[in-house]
Amino acid sequence: MLLGEQEQFLSYNGEVLIFQLSKTKHMEGAADKTVNLHVRRMAFNRDTKLFVQKSSGVFSMHASHLKIEIICCSCTTDSRTGIILPCILMKKKKKPNVVKYLLLLLHNSNQFEQSFHFKLDYELKEDIRLITGPSVLWRHANKLFYISSNTCTVLSAPVQLSSVVWTGEIEDEGTVVLGIRTACLPESEDEDEFSTSDRAIWGSEFFGYAIETQKILTGTCFMPHAYSRVVSSVYICKNETLKKQLQISLVAITHKNQLIWFQDGLPKGVCELPYEKPCSVKTAVISSNDLLFVVSFASGNVCVVQRRDSLQVASKWQKVKSVLVDDFIGSGSEQLLLLFKDDSNIDVLSTFEITDLGEVNYASGINYKHDVSAAEELQENGLLTVQALETRLQAGRTSVRELQQHLGLKKRVILESCRALINLVEERTHILPSAKEVKCRREYRSLLNSAEPFEGLVSLWDDVENPPHSLSKETSLASKVPEHFKEQLWQRVVGDSLVVGVKLTESFYLSLRDVSLSLVMDQDFSSISPIIECRNKIIKLNKAFSALAVSSCHIEPPPKKMKLDLHSKKDLKEECPKRCSRVQLGGAKTVVAVTSLSPLLAFHRVCCIVLLHAKKQKHRNDSLQDSKMITVLCGKIFLSLEDISNGKHSVKMLRDNSYCTGSMEDILAVLAVSVRFSFQIVSSDCTLTPVNSWLLGEMECTPFKECHDNIFCHKAGNVYGTVFNWTLKNPFEGVLTLFCRNLTVLFQCLHSLTRVLPPSCDVKLLRSGSKGVLTEQLALALEKEMLTLRSSFFSKESKAENSLTWGSEPGKKISDAPMASLLDSEEGVQQFRKKLQNEREESVLSMNQTMNGARYQEIALKIAEAQLSSDMIVWRLS
Repeated sequence: MLLGEQEQFLSYNGEVLIFQLSKTKHMEGAADKTVNLHVRRMAFNRDTKLFVQKSSGVFSMHASHLKIEIICCSCTTDSRTGIILPCILMKKKKKPNVVKYLLLLLHNSNQFEQSFHFKLDYELKEDIRLITGPSVLWRHANKLFYISSNTCTVLSAPVQLSSVVWTGEIEDEGTVVLGIRTACLPESEDEDEFSTSDRAIWGSEFFGYAIETQKILTGTCFMPHAYSRVVSSVYICKNETLKKQLQISLVAITHKNQLIWFQDGLPKGVCELPYEKPCSVKTAVISSNDLLFVVSFASGNVCVVQRRDSLQVASKWQKVKSVLVDDFIGSGSEQLLLLFKDDSNIDVLSTFEITDLGEVNYASGINYKHDVSAAEELQENGLLTVQALETRLQAGRTSVRELQQHLGLKKRVILESCRALINLVEERTHILPSAKEVKCRREYRSLLNSAEPFEGLVSLWDDVENPPHSLSKETSLASKVPEHFKEQLWQRVVGDSLVVGVKLTESFYLSLRDVSLSLVMDQDFSSISPIIECRNKIIKLNKAFSALAVSSCHIEPPPKKMKLDLHSKKDLKEECPKRCSRVQLGGAKTVVAVTSLSPLLAFHRVCCIVLLHAKKQKHRNDSLQDSKMITVLCGKIFLSLEDISNGKHSVKMLRDNSYCTGSMEDILAVLAVSVRFSFQIVSSDCTLTPVNSWLLGEMECTPFKECHDNIFCHKAGNVYGTVFNWTLKNPFEGVLTLFCRNLTVLFQCLHSLTRVLPPSCDVKLLRSGSKGVLTEQLALALEKEMLTLRSSFFSKESKAENSLTWGSEPGKKISDAPMASLLDSEEGVQQFRKKLQNEREESVLSMNQTMNGARYQEIALKIAEAQLSSDMIVWRLS
């Protein structure tokens, strides 16, 4: 091969790297003393359907009277940074007995780095591999040698082998070399006992050698002993250790022109290859998640074997110069790039094909422009799309008007519900207006030409003798609450927010679920709602205070369906934008509510009633029974401008010996009014030590005494009061959680952080809530919804069977005579027809049953609660 003709191709991050050697041209008579190694980065353009050059680089080598060649190239891991980089092994032949080898690394900036070099008294020709380190591994005289960037010394492995079929990483073993060696037969065996065929099979064996641990792996975990004689190349698709047992899936090609699939050492499938002398095999995962095996042959042919029900050849090509596997079109899955031999074109990328044996299929020399008819069809489809969108817009406007009317009715329902709630807390009987009163009020408003007719709130169950979940039942449940159910009622003012907390006793809290708080103004205002609007968060602190997490309880999705939920846990949460918080703190349980302070101070002095809502769990025979709603009066809080001006309820965070002081109520108040953001920070070049220095230095943070992992920012300005949590997964990856008041503070913190992070760092915002956990919750919610619907249906059917009076007149009951006897005569046929008609009428009646209001209300409440739960989880997953 001439120097100018040397080319090597390598795929890296969806790009094609072309390495070429060339000599520098000098004036006539001057000797060539410099050889340049050029690299071109080529990327596929989906618009032009051609490969275009993105960038290039060059590496110059002094080569006076030297013969320089490219031995091989591959992508390997740099042990210093853990980044996969292209590696090129070069050869400089000085003298007949001295050969110098040079290993180069190519960085993203197209700069070449000399990793190491070494000299040998022979040339590398057999089983040359570039592995993690980077390291060079080869076979010579049936011995295994390797050299790495860490040692820069040629080492010899204490094994004898006739060929190397695979090198790579195996779990818990590190870098492993799979090879074939001469089998060690027992000396006591008589040589005459082995036939020629037996000696051919048992004369060699397959084995693995772990370089780091110098450990020999038995070959039976890869494939049966008999295959070692015919296997020429192997590719391990999957390896893992389960119960200290190595489990491996691999594919192997043989001298018999076969491809065999092995699972845990046993053959699972075989495929005959279309060409002779297969030399290598690699895999590709395409868009349909199918696994393809790409087999290259010594003749320059390539075939693809697909593994579905069985192994079968899916496609094949001839005169292929090189085949690469990567995501060349940026679709998120892999494709095959076939570079064909073409003597007429100098540029090898002028004749190519990109395919995944499915939807992706690009080839050079094909015109992809659309014809005129296709453009006209596209224009017609666009007009039809516009018409459909106009129809949807009109339907949307109608839906908006209906929603506005519903919101107006909902507001009036909320006001009447608030009055009922206040009467319930103060143990007064709330009397709903009768239908006659509602009618009179509506007529009175109509006479005044009101734009919005008045609609009163009447009971839907006036005629029900025993309405479920009545107010009297809630009052009786509230009376069963123990006297000492709370330990403390506290309040804090943080900026423009009021935080109210109720610390519950352990025994009382354990018997509750779905706990929340409501703040109700004690004053009687006719024009405003007495229920105070609150925001919703959930804060959790573990007993050791070593971890802290704040996750927002998501508000209802805007396009939520209207559902009946008057007696569920959302009585107040759904009808007004009130939200509460729960705080789990070791053995003490604290429930927290957050609301805006400024609207309350407009009244100068405010007294608020604090209500606790929860479901009381009943345990019977060591099993959890249905829970019932309770409402408990926790006490009252008082606010005035004078107290707030004097800092009576303010949060106090001071420094004391490198720690941040403050009561637990202060910490909970700060977290409750903050918004939580989590960022994953990944560094590819260096460790993340600057983050901790930035927190303790520039941001002036100090850890809490109660929870050291969380630190409080004392820096003057907007960022004061921000809480940070920095957790390192490894020296190159960590998660930074910020609890800040608003987005402005967040942007200021991130701007300050980016100035100390290396430019190569990747900062990614993490979504709240694990997708796997939400998916599991959705499955449980859908199961509960299905069971609720089924139980409601079967309950209705069973009650219908007991209460229904069928249409057959008494005294005219048809006897159960055999069908054959009825059909023997005309009178029997008429009798059978009448019986059939009666059964049809009975079936129609059973399909149109009615039920009383109490039963319908109970079923509707159960179904609505189950559907609301599943709808919320679906919205969070979307």
